[in-house]
Amino acid sequence: MLHGKRILLIISGGIAAYKSLDLIRRLRERGASVRCVLTDSATQFVTPLSVSALSEDKVYGDLFSLTDEAEMGHIQLSRDADLLVVAPATTNILAKMAQGIGDDLATTVLLATDKDVLVAPAMNVRMWEHPATRDNISVLKSRGILFAGPTEGNMACGEFGEGRMVEPLEIVAEIDDYFSTSAPLAGRHAVVTSGPTHEAIDPVRYIANRSSGKQGHAIAAALAGMGARTTLITGPTHEADPAGVEIVRIESARDMHDAAMGALPADIAVCAAAVADWRPAATGERKIKKRDEGTPPALDMVENPDILRSLSAAGNQRPALVVGFAAETDDVVDNAVSKRDRKGCDWIVANDVSPATGTFGGDDNTVHLVTAEGVDDWPALAKTDVAARLAERIAQHFQSLPEAAE
Repeated sequence: MLHGKRILLIISGGIAAYKSLDLIRRLRERGASVRCVLTDSATQFVTPLSVSALSEDKVYGDLFSLTDEAEMGHIQLSRDADLLVVAPATTNILAKMAQGIGDDLATTVLLATDKDVLVAPAMNVRMWEHPATRDNISVLKSRGILFAGPTEGNMACGEFGEGRMVEPLEIVAEIDDYFSTSAPLAGRHAVVTSGPTHEAIDPVRYIANRSSGKQGHAIAAALAGMGARTTLITGPTHEADPAGVEIVRIESARDMHDAAMGALPADIAVCAAAVADWRPAATGERKIKKRDEGTPPALDMVENPDILRSLSAAGNQRPALVVGFAAETDDVVDNAVSKRDRKGCDWIVANDVSPATGTFGGDDNTVHLVTAEGVDDWPALAKTDVAARLAERIAQHFQSLPEAAE
């Protein structure tokens, strides 16, 4: 659930700050990006250099840095993240949060954010039990601030009791649970097809197309990032496997058809693969030799199974939302509208793959989303942005269903 998530980690000044270094490492191991804000007192326990080295990002601390304001500003910094985490959260920063004080970058960011905040308290047991702290905790919880810990244990001051910051892996588990339960597609299963298919002529040669798999793989990653359990059925491609996605590798259209139908039941099916429409009726057991007279062999072709139509007509196992792709070189929208009717799917994502567009194998795409309501023309976007936008539309679709509203 953490792959691709953006965490803004605020480190305040307590001895437990040393644990924040391991927290950064653990989050990044799981594919999250981590940007850090240090309070002045935090720099007495951990250095900006060590934090920057582990996060591989700039470390922020000065509210009045004109450079930072020009690049990002504390407002943008507070809103670029998917979740804010304060670890360790000292009694001082918790008090400031409760009272709405913004006298440094960390507290100003916390006031300016429109995202959820998770705090991991760390303080002496007497401070944790003080009535002022208890009142502040009650106020923060009433405002929706999330808490990880604290727990009981030995403290740096030599005392034992509640107030010890939970271990980094426990904080990671809390963050993972947050995204698992709040993710808009949590609990749903998505099947995505991607890449080309190879239709064998003989043991050496095959028929294929120029699909790179970039768009399909990006869609699988985006759906997984939205919380869906995602199965990616991919033809031969050089694309890296998206993290947190079940990968099924295939060669031919028949393989892809069987894998897609075998992955049901599913809530979502996105057929982004460029599947070969035809295949040789027979595959030679040996390499077909070149003839001396130069006459090419004749290939008897037969039609491949229609994966999109099969998923759309899967009866009680039909996914609630079936999305096809239409790779066209002319009359893009008209052909896509016709294809949606023929295939029986819910949506069609149409794109122009004529050579001049550079869509096949390229990083960008210009698509048109065809639904029962009409055609939505999207601007030219990176394929990753197309994937994110499509995943967001899919999430909105399910959130609008009556059962989701209940």
